[in-house]
Amino acid sequence: MSDSWTSRVFGAFRKTSERLSGNLTGVIGTARLDDATLDDVEDALIMSDLGPSAARRIRDRLSEKRFGLEIGERELKEAVAEEIAAILRPVAKPLEVTAFPRPQVILVIGVNGSGKTTTIAKLAHWLQEDDYDVMLAAGDTFRAAAIGQLATWADRLGVPIVRGAEGGDPASIVFDAVKLATDRGTDALIVDTAGRLQNKRELMDELAKIRRVLGRLNPEAPHDVLLVLDATNGQNALAQIDVFREVAGVTGLIMTKLDGTARGGVLVAAAEQYGLPIHAIGVGEKMDDLRPFDPDLVARVIAGVA
Repeated sequence: MSDSWTSRVFGAFRKTSERLSGNLTGVIGTARLDDATLDDVEDALIMSDLGPSAARRIRDRLSEKRFGLEIGERELKEAVAEEIAAILRPVAKPLEVTAFPRPQVILVIGVNGSGKTTTIAKLAHWLQEDDYDVMLAAGDTFRAAAIGQLATWADRLGVPIVRGAEGGDPASIVFDAVKLATDRGTDALIVDTAGRLQNKRELMDELAKIRRVLGRLNPEAPHDVLLVLDATNGQNALAQIDVFREVAGVTGLIMTKLDGTARGGVLVAAAEQYGLPIHAIGVGEKMDDLRPFDPDLVARVIAGVA
């Protein structure tokens, strides 16, 4: 893990760290870790967007290990960092391209405004760095702007894109893209999809149709269904996981817009509540600002002890 990336992670979680540190400051009012102190710790974690489930788990683990023992503020933060890391480690799983035959079909979903299209470009760049051939498919035909934006990124990255007209049939675009990627032996096909949630049934039907089309060409596809979440939405991001798991069968998460938000604790809440693989975090606007995350580093940064 480069120093540059580490410093960007520091910046990304700075406000989250300051928020949690502020909430924990003054919690240690007694020499020993008692029930009242543990209640305060739990409240501090909830107020820092780690969610009630993760907060309860961390409280219980602190109680098991340290109840009645003397503890200082630094020691408390170290202990909290360790418990956050224990929640994050099992879900920290980089995305791997393993499909055979090629391509690996990666459906990318998420509400409009979550940074989905930019995340697709960053993911393509990341795969290119690992020497994979990448193709894009503009399956979000609901918005002309989405098609245009993805085409601009494809041009910058020097990767092919399959697209159709605004209002076209996303499934037919995906069909053409998979066929072309299969013929070319492309390693990874990244498919943008519509992000509207106003009509869940319509979205579910559209995604189901895409899945049926994929199944005819490659029974293993889609290999990944990645949900892009905007960290600035805090607990609302968790509600999106509920909806998209129902309509799309989410297999993994990418958390974006961690560039300075005070809501970074939602990463911990998502890990604890859903246990879905978190493949990457986005910490800025640059092309290389999407990377697998180091759960131990993130835990220590959030807890203010890195």
